[in-house]
Amino acid sequence: MEQPLLAFNDKGIYCAQADVYLDPWKPVKKAIISHGHADHSRWGHSKYITHHSNIPIIKHRLGEINATGKEWNETFLVNGVKFSLHPAGHILGSSQIRAEYKGEVWVFTGDYKTEDDGVAVPYEPVKCDTFITECTFGLPAFKWMPQNQVFDDINSWWQQNREDDRTSILFGYSLGKAQRLLKHLDSSIGKIYTHGAIENMTAVTRQLIDFPETTLITRETKKEEIRGNIVLAPPSAHGSPWIRKMVPYVTASASGWMTFRGARRRRAIDKGFVLSDHCDWQGLLTSIKETGCEKVICTHGYTDIFSRYLREQGYDARTEETQYEGETGQLESENEKESA
Repeated sequence: MEQPLLAFNDKGIYCAQADVYLDPWKPVKKAIISHGHADHSRWGHSKYITHHSNIPIIKHRLGEINATGKEWNETFLVNGVKFSLHPAGHILGSSQIRAEYKGEVWVFTGDYKTEDDGVAVPYEPVKCDTFITECTFGLPAFKWMPQNQVFDDINSWWQQNREDDRTSILFGYSLGKAQRLLKHLDSSIGKIYTHGAIENMTAVTRQLIDFPETTLITRETKKEEIRGNIVLAPPSAHGSPWIRKMVPYVTASASGWMTFRGARRRRAIDKGFVLSDHCDWQGLLTSIKETGCEKVICTHGYTDIFSRYLREQGYDARTEETQYEGETGQLESENEKESA
């Protein structure tokens, strides 16, 4: 049996012809990296290839690595295999990875979303024969509202808390979600304060995007200064000693999981805003259709349910085990859990 262009093994997604891995989870000689989240860009590879805008992000997280940057749609050959990177719309610097050999085309999405968030380069469909897709939110229950409605709700929530003389604490992952929130917060309401992890990551991404002004919370920051304003913090800060200086405060989380009320209760969050950097059910289906693919491989999320539905629609769909974790896997790395 002829070996597929891309195969899954215990290290990651492997292209044997090129001797290259895509988003490997164990150290390898050469890795093409889709984006900077910790479950997709790991430490220990000898050489990293990624979009040039992702290089400062992964260097911030991983240190001085051997990294080469590519432009969108730039073709680079590795032992006869044509690779190129295409916008995934997930977070800043996020790419789909296209691989072509002897007329056969595969696309690996990494993580992606189809709504233009005003921060990441918007997703572009790429024609292919085989499409490797996440399905983090691969259930019909997940249906996102337009983000302008969500941000109207977030800013109204902040305004009401300010009128009630309470601090608004909004939780979001330090890479991706935090910058999206920051870009759309209405700074006319008050000041935007940040946890150290978010401030540090945003400082890295300011070279790419114009963000509103933020103020880092330090040990010298007085509770009275913060009151009535908004604080952006990573989920790891919830329940930590760091948060006590915000009293009286109201908490909220921005996540696709806020679709389910039980998720908010389990996390002891006062308010949930449904805002995800991944596709919803319809976004996944539309993206797959636009590729014109015949084969679909589902890698993380509701893989069994989603692949079964795709087979019912006529696709040759299957699942593969990976160590990608979607929105549950964008945890703060150890050096980002610091208190500010």
